[in-house]
Amino acid sequence: MHPKQLLELYDLQPKKSLGQNFLFDEAVLGRIVAAGEVTANDVVLEIGPGLGALTRVLAQTAVSVTAVELDQRFFPILQSQLAPYNNVHLIHGDILEQNPADLFDRPYKVIANVPYYITGAILRHLLSASHKPTCLVLTVQQEVAERLTAVPPNMNLLAVSTQFYGTPQIVTTIKAGAFWPRPNVDSAVVRIDLDQQQPVAEKPFFRVAKAGFSQKRKQLKNNLRQLGLTPTDLETILETANIDGRRRAETLTVAEWQQLTAAWLASLKD
Repeated sequence: MHPKQLLELYDLQPKKSLGQNFLFDEAVLGRIVAAGEVTANDVVLEIGPGLGALTRVLAQTAVSVTAVELDQRFFPILQSQLAPYNNVHLIHGDILEQNPADLFDRPYKVIANVPYYITGAILRHLLSASHKPTCLVLTVQQEVAERLTAVPPNMNLLAVSTQFYGTPQIVTTIKAGAFWPRPNVDSAVVRIDLDQQQPVAEKPFFRVAKAGFSQKRKQLKNNLRQLGLTPTDLETILETANIDGRRRAETLTVAEWQQLTAAWLASLKD
């Protein structure tokens, strides 16, 4: 049933404040699940199941699906639509308040059409969790997908923050007409395969990266002064990391940010 008809049946309207645009194209839903390479052994976390279209496709393959939905109004619809599947666990709540370690005691994947207004917050929450997923397959705004997968010389803080944890790639694009209500922009499906270990710790890495990106168009040697370094110490750190201080943040690779962080940490021990 089309999302509009289904909502009318329950006398409901989508909420713009929650970014509710429902994907109903069956072929696209199939491509999203295929992008996650979901098998009968996989445990899946879905964020914002909405009316259950993607949940249903996931439940037909995965061993279990845990779906976290913020809007209580949708639960009668979800319970009806997902009644044939006993491998779906519905949770009413905010994903940003859920600890994946409390939900899963084994490796899991995240596959979801996320509310676009909190894409960044969802990524930060899941990527920094103590129990991280093995991969994420997310439908996001196409512009956000392009920012996530950016490479030098067009890096940005979101790209660096995401690529610190793993490798993102755009799997497919989705025209706005595949959703109801129709959003103003096209979307894209991004897959992020996570590295289970990073060469430097998260907190110092992000402190250095945020300082580096703090003022656009300024050179690294100027922005990194926010770390409280003397000009001599800063010059030593840049030299140790083999990075020209005249470069700008958007030209650095994630590996170079890691080298810079390692050099800064080493200087603190001296």
